Amino acid sequence: MLLCVTSAGSAARWAVLSFVLGTAIILTGCGSGTVPPSTQAAEVVAPPALPPPIPSAEPVLLYTGTGTSPTDVLAIEAVLGTLRVGYLTADSSQLEATSERQLGGYKLLIVPGGDSITIGENLTTTATATIRNSVAQYGVHYLGICAGAFFGGYSTYNGVDLTSGFGFDFFSDENQGIHKEAVLISFPSGEPLDVYWEDGPQLSGWGDVVAKYPDGTAAIVEGKSGNGFVMFTGVHPEAPAYWRRGMKFTTPVSVDIAYAGTVIQAALAGTPLPHF
Repeated sequence: MLLCVTSAGSAARWAVLSFVLGTAIILTGCGSGTVPPSTQAAEVVAPPALPPPIPSAEPVLLYTGTGTSPTDVLAIEAVLGTLRVGYLTADSSQLEATSERQLGGYKLLIVPGGDSITIGENLTTTATATIRNSVAQYGVHYLGICAGAFFGGYSTYNGVDLTSGFGFDFFSDENQGIHKEAVLISFPSGEPLDVYWEDGPQLSGWGDVVAKYPDGTAAIVEGKSGNGFVMFTGVHPEAPAYWRRGMKFTTPVSVDIAYAGTVIQAALAGTPLPHF
């Protein structure tokens, strides 16, 4: 038999040792709910609130800078006028001078057709970042038409990249040497429309598909980018009658322009259109 002989001094040391061991067992016990201070999770600190946007006098900003088509600007202005939607315009230098807070005061930014490469290369990366951040953080909506859709996606030519790195290619008829034509686009419900197309993108792979080209690729898409609502269209429903010269359309120009109004109103309100 092993005898445990203690003295006053050894008894005191044993009491201290027992206390330390007992404390260690409590601290490391499974399900004890006690976590050493060094391993406690850091308190989550909310990011600072954004400074409030600077309200605009009108809800829509229409970009008219270098690379945009003046005739498409006029066509969009005509639709906005019919809708009685107030708008202001900004050229390249004016957009460059616009801060995120100022752009954040608009409900909708419209970038029309034209030449997407020229549009991107005539703006700084600061300006495209201002657009991207205003959409993502302040919730500005974005409508890109043809070149404006190319520019709104990812592009090595200083695109805005509202698509998290996804870029677009031309509609397949471009590969056949066709640069403008009447294209029949279809919808998840309702009658198809003959609309004007000129070197526009197909938009498959991003967002929800609102309308399709005859080959099944996306002609109009919608989706979110941060807090903002985004619509891209590869076709020009806003095209006036004189753009149609030499082409055969089955849909009256008034019907196409009315649909352009539907697209603009949806983008302005951030209301998704029916999609496939």
